[in-house]
Amino acid sequence: MRSSSVQEPSYLAAAGGDSPASSLITTKENEYLASKKQRGRRYLFKWLNPGVILPLAAGVIFLLLWELEMFHKLFDLKKYQLPLPSAIWEAMRENYSLLLSYTGYTLTEAVLGMLIGSACGFLIALAATAWPRWGGGSLTLVAALNAVPIVALAPIMNLWFGDGIGSRAAIVTATTMAAMAINAYKGMSAVDPLALDLMHSYAAGKPAVFRHLRIKNSLPYVFTALKINATASMIGAIVGEFFFSSRGLGYLLSNSIKVAKMPLGWSCIVLAAVAGVIFYLAVERLEKVFIKWHPSQRS
Repeated sequence: MRSSSVQEPSYLAAAGGDSPASSLITTKENEYLASKKQRGRRYLFKWLNPGVILPLAAGVIFLLLWELEMFHKLFDLKKYQLPLPSAIWEAMRENYSLLLSYTGYTLTEAVLGMLIGSACGFLIALAATAWPRWGGGSLTLVAALNAVPIVALAPIMNLWFGDGIGSRAAIVTATTMAAMAINAYKGMSAVDPLALDLMHSYAAGKPAVFRHLRIKNSLPYVFTALKINATASMIGAIVGEFFFSSRGLGYLLSNSIKVAKMPLGWSCIVLAAVAGVIFYLAVERLEKVFIKWHPSQRS
């Protein structure tokens, strides 16, 4: 019996018949091929998405017009005023080790300052929500601090923290605190009244309400503030380096302009923009991980 059951598929296959086993294998193979084709189509459609293709095409056209000196003719600019993309790329290629080192230094200042500023802003929002009478005024103070220009903060922070990385981190801290405080306060305050009543009906205390309701409700606002601060922190770090620094993209940009090395200066601008975009995408990725339960992340 066992011998006949083993030989049956080959016998039927040789005779042109379809056994249940061979039909099952064929079906699995067809499903695998169909799934593979479907994945390929999805991957192709992802890259052919207008949301990806159109910005890429616009960027390529912009660079071509720039390289063909269309903007120089349009705005009556010389090449030393607006270097060509090929000259900027050549400057980046010749100084890539220096540029990478300075980009890492500036990014460190930005990340450190943003983390401290965002943490301080979140604590201020927490205090303002828990004790509105006493903590509410702190939001006004933070907003007033945010209105102070960086050029005024830079000499003060240099006197307080020296000319090292601490002064630029302090500048970034001051410039990123307000966005976090205001957004987090909005998230902690705008809770569902029915959910709040439900927690009160269970005799939940203020710490439990904060832990299970207010802080969770504030997380989408917190990540919105972090995304704002991701780009603002790079601006604060670079502007701070303009005044008192011996390293960083802002320092190199300032010196390049002074000695008329404009392609190198534009290289600093390009790398600062790239670092800012990478920083923003990293925060956006963390948002998808930590608040995947939120309706905005389900699509």
